[in-house]
Amino acid sequence: MRIEDHWQAMFRGAFYRGGPVLMSAIAGLDQALWDIKGKHFGAPVWELMGGACRDRVRVYSWVGGESPDAVVESVREARAGGFDAVKMTITSELQIIDSFVKVDEAVAKMAAIRDAFGNEVDVGIDFHGRVHKPMAKVLAGALAPYRPLFLEEPVQADQNDSLIELARHTTTRIAIGERMYSRHDFKRLLEQRVVDILQPDLSHAGGLTEVRKIATMAEAYDVALAPHCPLGPIALAACLQIDAVCHNAFIQEQSLGVHRGGGSAGLGYLRDPDVFAYADGFVDVPRGPGLGIEIDESVVEARAKEGHRWRNPLWRHQDGSVAEW
Repeated sequence: MRIEDHWQAMFRGAFYRGGPVLMSAIAGLDQALWDIKGKHFGAPVWELMGGACRDRVRVYSWVGGESPDAVVESVREARAGGFDAVKMTITSELQIIDSFVKVDEAVAKMAAIRDAFGNEVDVGIDFHGRVHKPMAKVLAGALAPYRPLFLEEPVQADQNDSLIELARHTTTRIAIGERMYSRHDFKRLLEQRVVDILQPDLSHAGGLTEVRKIATMAEAYDVALAPHCPLGPIALAACLQIDAVCHNAFIQEQSLGVHRGGGSAGLGYLRDPDVFAYADGFVDVPRGPGLGIEIDESVVEARAKEGHRWRNPLWRHQDGSVAEW
């Protein structure tokens, strides 16, 4: 029941703190503790955190495609699935200085979406940290006329100081945060006043306890919240609890059915997959106790026997040097 005390003990109880390994471990335990506490009291986590400030949360889905036509078809499928907002990685690997051919390819995809759907679909653009600062400026300027919802991870988190310069080159909202792991990581970024949307990942940034604090910090700087969630149903359920209680949350990423064992495999872990029923671009805030989901442990056991070994692709440029994925 003493979740805050457990969190502080895990974070402060060792000499080394922070980083992706420790904070991801804390996040998993924190999500479990909140689920246990909610089920103990028969209340959703958002009720224990002060009550919801919204009834439903806007959501977006991933789309993709190697050509403009393929991208348009992917967006069409997302709209049929109940979404009016999508996100896409718009480039392949980019050298620190690269050809305008690749810039034109990225612009063609965005232009095709606007030609097909006008402004009826919001489109977030994920640079995925694979774009270096010199090309990020060029891409941001070229894409701006097509009104992206945001530019996500325009540079790697260790290059966040570059966002000061990038912000001078674009009016598009800048989103960052999936590779940042505590409120201490976000503090300087907020003080620089160049970011518009924070995207902490509840499964890597210390869980609900820490992301609630990050969201409150962001609210003080008039910065929006859009939690990163390319994961499964437990992570999504946790995100929706935070979205429910944070006034500056405006949209939620979800990728069930997109990749890494999504679709029936992702929703198959749930006894009631209808808890994530997308309609009109929204999903209702879960109202069940705890995280609002029930896990079918027999499915977990069966999948565990199969195992997994997912790894990042290792990309290389034409000259043989390692590229950012």
